[in-house]
Amino acid sequence: MKKQPKLDHIGIVMMSAVGDAVHVLPVLHALNRHSPQSHITWVLQPGPATLVRGHPHVDDIVLFDRARGWRAFTDVRRALHTRAFDVVLDFQVYFKAGIVTSFANAPLKLGFDRSRARDLNWLFTTDRIPPHEPQHVQDQYLEFLTALGIPNDEVVWDLGPWPAERPWQRDFFARLDRPAASIVVATSKPQKDWLPERWAEVADILYHDFGLEPVLVGGRTERELAAEAIITQRARHKPLSALGSGLRNLVGILDGSALVLAPDTGPLHIAVALNRPVISLMGYTNPKRTGPYRRFHDLIVDAYGEPGEDYPISMENRPDRMPRISVADVVERIERWRTRYAVASR
Repeated sequence: MKKQPKLDHIGIVMMSAVGDAVHVLPVLHALNRHSPQSHITWVLQPGPATLVRGHPHVDDIVLFDRARGWRAFTDVRRALHTRAFDVVLDFQVYFKAGIVTSFANAPLKLGFDRSRARDLNWLFTTDRIPPHEPQHVQDQYLEFLTALGIPNDEVVWDLGPWPAERPWQRDFFARLDRPAASIVVATSKPQKDWLPERWAEVADILYHDFGLEPVLVGGRTERELAAEAIITQRARHKPLSALGSGLRNLVGILDGSALVLAPDTGPLHIAVALNRPVISLMGYTNPKRTGPYRRFHDLIVDAYGEPGEDYPISMENRPDRMPRISVADVVERIERWRTRYAVASR
């Protein structure tokens, strides 16, 4: 890229999961700090759209509803046809993201280098960020700022809660007579889930030994509801269930929690963005790539690597490792939280 492009109208293509949407937000902040006049339009799925709608640096949202099949592409094409961008940032490496990028009217379409852009995604971009050794997903997104010549030394998410959401948050926590410990009961992939019967044991320990009120959080998918049923059936103290509260209310719950416990899934990254202490249970995915960003590494339960293994940052998944995590492993991290973080918790 020979010179810095005009940045009055910026398009973002990131249609994926909640965690990825969280990782995009620091890029938007840096763009706004550099060019406060920028108008940012984001193409993303309905789920993560509910998380970022209302964010101070998200001016416009174009929905990609994959439930509509091929019609999702025609919907986006129609929505982008009337818009003109100075630059489009394609944060995804898949073919479908490339197709959406091709719909945008922009002289500059910036994407990943050919070694990382899978499914021929690089064919749909005009420029590519330089190749880079593997690193955390958040840092990969910040590479786009470097390619644009924009400083990225300050990482800010500003995820909320928004002022209008504070009354709901206060009402929710008014029901509790002790600090909350939010438990994310399941993820989008069974391989990333922890055993619900062990969550039940941890919930009782949180309540009886640490003086915390366990709160079950997440959606209402079949597996999440099944996990909820097992946890509430087996726990001596029935935890409060907040499944299905919605992503914006989830932000309020995590923000008000003294502690969050989560496998590798979107709420983990929301907790990090809110600076809430989070115990991360990692086994299937590489915690150096998808674990908590720059914070709370001392609270990670790492079943991904073998004892003493200095594994590299990679996209390699290691199946059937989550059952290696014992209740004792998690309790040790809770004790570590109490020693190092509890005093500062709300």
